[in-house]
Amino acid sequence: MRYHVLACDYDETLAKGGIVAPETIEALERLSRAGIKLLLVTGRELDDLMAVFPQVEVFDAVVAENGGLLYDPGRRETEPLAEPPPPELAERLRREGVSPLGVGRVLIATREPHDVQVLEAIRELGLELQVIYNKGAVMVLPAGVNKASGLAAALDRLNLSPHSVVGVGDAENDHAFLTAAECGAAVANALPALREASDLRLAGENGAGVSELAEMLMSGELDAIEVPRRAVLLGHRGDDEVRLPPYGVGLMVAGPSGSGKSTVTTALLERLAGTGYQCVVVDPEGDYAEFPDVTVLGDPDRVPGVEEVLRVLRQPGQSVVVNLIGLQLRDRPGYFAELLPRLASLRAALGHPHWLVVDEVHHLMPAELRTVPLREAGDVGSLLMITVHPDAVSPAALHLMTHTLAVGKEPEATLAAFARAAGHDAPRLEPTEGDLALWRTGTATAHRVTPAPPTVERTRHRRKYAAGTMSKDKSFYFTGPDDRMRLRARNLHTFVELAEGVDDGTWTHHLRRGDYSAWIRDVLGDAELADRIGEVEENPEGPEDGRRRVADLIAERYTLPAEPTDFDPDHD
Repeated sequence: MRYHVLACDYDETLAKGGIVAPETIEALERLSRAGIKLLLVTGRELDDLMAVFPQVEVFDAVVAENGGLLYDPGRRETEPLAEPPPPELAERLRREGVSPLGVGRVLIATREPHDVQVLEAIRELGLELQVIYNKGAVMVLPAGVNKASGLAAALDRLNLSPHSVVGVGDAENDHAFLTAAECGAAVANALPALREASDLRLAGENGAGVSELAEMLMSGELDAIEVPRRAVLLGHRGDDEVRLPPYGVGLMVAGPSGSGKSTVTTALLERLAGTGYQCVVVDPEGDYAEFPDVTVLGDPDRVPGVEEVLRVLRQPGQSVVVNLIGLQLRDRPGYFAELLPRLASLRAALGHPHWLVVDEVHHLMPAELRTVPLREAGDVGSLLMITVHPDAVSPAALHLMTHTLAVGKEPEATLAAFARAAGHDAPRLEPTEGDLALWRTGTATAHRVTPAPPTVERTRHRRKYAAGTMSKDKSFYFTGPDDRMRLRARNLHTFVELAEGVDDGTWTHHLRRGDYSAWIRDVLGDAELADRIGEVEENPEGPEDGRRRVADLIAERYTLPAEPTDFDPDHD
């Protein structure tokens, strides 16, 4: 399910002439029993609302006074969300005969044409207040307070995300909160400007329109309706943008080492996080440990507990990297098998996370795995899997993929490997320009796409390889010709340090076998550096000159730390 929250305006949306029809109440009750949270977002003062709407307790929270007041019907507690206007404003308006005049906890309300007196009083008193209109009503509120700010406060109290909300309204003051919602709907009697700006135009008026929307939520029909403004940019096909829906997508990014998978993934993550979608990155190799604006759980010495991950994710504005570099390769599938259904359960309860990103997925869901605890990618919002070897991934996981993005110089081979493993016919690749090949699973043709670059240049691999801690299976080991030593280089910095300290026989042994270039090409994925070091291996000089040349080549390409890192060659 894409939407877990229904946020409704009251007057002329939920209610007609101030009264809510019994069948509309029944529709709301069905939604509540189905686990969908209900929020009422109204310009009315709370006492006025409760006098005409005794069934207010069907809602989980009420935003009243056009965003100025939050009410919890279950606890019967109110909370002002801003400071009230100074008393002298209401006093002046009374003296001038402004009527009607409502004074709430935060809001002052009247009707046109008294907005002229209101604006003059605000200006002469030097107050930082705003005037909001609603079908002839005039509302005075502190700057920045509106239905969108009130909705945000209510969602925050309930650990919910605006990306899980469908909102519905009818008038000028509903623009803000409908824009903040993932999908904004307008009832049939809404102002033309609001209907034009909405994502969904309902056929029914007032409560009938809300009941119509409730049925679309219950049936799943609403999930399939595209909201173009929410689609995430992937790249361009000629002059046209290529975008993906933010929900229900299963995207595999596949290609050889060093082909640019990380750049494509990083760019997509930046756009998702930048628009408030909660992302969970399962990171087996510590590649995302320095990704900005996320909480990183785990390090080489500590594996994060599943409960710890879920506790952080309950806050919808917080994305998380689950760093599994401290976990043995053989134990990673078991950890992921425990984490995955818990993420699906969290989403079922709260509507987030929105995207699950699984790097090195062939390590976490290998081909031998027969089943996965997901019916579809939508069970975790959307699912992005990254791999060098599509045919090494569980077929059950491959069947969740709606799209494949092939990266590298031979995209046809990558797409064919995926299609073969997933039981599909390989697509034809259109003969146009583009660095990527995007295939919608099961269609006949894959399309070339030019990727949209990350907004910030990423150097995470370089940082990790230069001074981070690589896993045991990816580290370099100086063993010597007789395997009498086992000095582990966890990164390029320690590689250069150890190279300077090993005896000439050990250095030359690995040089002649081409071990240095093989490690850099196969593990680091840096073919250019590997080729240049390969030239040193093919044209050996004295051990001292060889060490210097290799160290210089590494220093040219990677920024090594100025100070030495702690290193214990006996610790594995």
